Amino acid sequence: MVSGRSKKRIRDHSSVQPMTSIHASLPGGFTANNQVTLIRGGHAYFATLLQMIERARESIYIRVYLFAEDSTGHQVADALKRAAQRNVAVYLLTDGYVSQGLSKHFIQQLRAAGVHFRFFEPLFKSRKFYFGRRLHEKVIVTDHQYTLVGGINIADRYNDINDIPAWLDFAILAEGEIAAQLCTHCWEGWQSLNLKRTRNFCSNDSVSLSIPPQNRSTLRMRRNDWVKRRNEISLAYIEMLRNAEQEITILCSYFLPGKIIRRSMLQARKRGVRIRVIAAGRSDVMIAKYAERWLYNWLLRAGVELYEYQDSILHGKLAVCDDVWMTLGSYNINNISAYASIELNLDVRDPAFTRRTRKELDQIIHDSCIAILPDEFVQKTTWLQQLVRWFSYQIIRTLLFLFTFHFTKEKP
Repeated sequence: MVSGRSKKRIRDHSSVQPMTSIHASLPGGFTANNQVTLIRGGHAYFATLLQMIERARESIYIRVYLFAEDSTGHQVADALKRAAQRNVAVYLLTDGYVSQGLSKHFIQQLRAAGVHFRFFEPLFKSRKFYFGRRLHEKVIVTDHQYTLVGGINIADRYNDINDIPAWLDFAILAEGEIAAQLCTHCWEGWQSLNLKRTRNFCSNDSVSLSIPPQNRSTLRMRRNDWVKRRNEISLAYIEMLRNAEQEITILCSYFLPGKIIRRSMLQARKRGVRIRVIAAGRSDVMIAKYAERWLYNWLLRAGVELYEYQDSILHGKLAVCDDVWMTLGSYNINNISAYASIELNLDVRDPAFTRRTRKELDQIIHDSCIAILPDEFVQKTTWLQQLVRWFSYQIIRTLLFLFTFHFTKEKP
């Protein structure tokens, strides 16, 4: 079950005694000394984020796709300014295209308070055109000990504002070695954009070992970045589909799997693996929703169980496999995430945590989804709807080809 008491998970820094960390030599890049909590978007997420900022003593790194100048954005910005004024090193990096609506006054106030602010710049951008990588990660790290990783941007639509429910999304709150790794990732990313060298707050030699052994989870960071020739998240999904024995549940906001993922899904179904996909019932990008529904015919013929979320817009990106392991982060199952964006997920190998997450998805299916049944879907679909869906799929596929064709030659 998602923690609604996330405040209890972030312990007072003053009570933690630095100790030499253990770095277990685990296969696949996993680390063992971590503790995790699943956080649902909305109030629980932003209460956790604000508490992390308020309790930070040395450093705060934020890498986020969208930072909006609305009530939620102002609340987080004010917390960051207060942290900077108490001599915490604060580094805020946000995407240079989707966050370009931030006013000069808003940015100047951040910098005047001591917040280090930068846009991640693509190869070329204007108000209406973008070419190059998107910084699509959503990562927060404080004092190289705590981290939040998920699909949640900093804007009102991801928060519970004025009785309007937040878009459905999730994050993982993690404490331990993985936070030190993510701190290094954030620091190196900031260094690559600056000529002036900044202090590295991400030493691994003081990670707390106060996590009880029975609460420890095995985690690894996974990244996709075509410039650095990383396709780790894509490979994690393929690994999940190829090795699953019983069941996979996928929650994805913009579900347009490419040929490799579809082939892996079909092979999994032929082995008898149950595959459930929770997709958006209504979307903020309707052409993408129409394109998704064009693929429903293939998915239903393959025996995939399809559900559409109804309560609000679905924005989460996660998958659980066999109640053994899961992945969660910024990565959507489509070619933009696979080949054109900078993405970051956490893989968690912890049966108890994965089982709790799967039960949360079960509850979402039961309470907030409608099932897409093959016979009903065919009967209710008109020729005009199919034509719109087909055109939408072709438009999306053409755009994806134009922006990603020279990256897809290297097959994962």
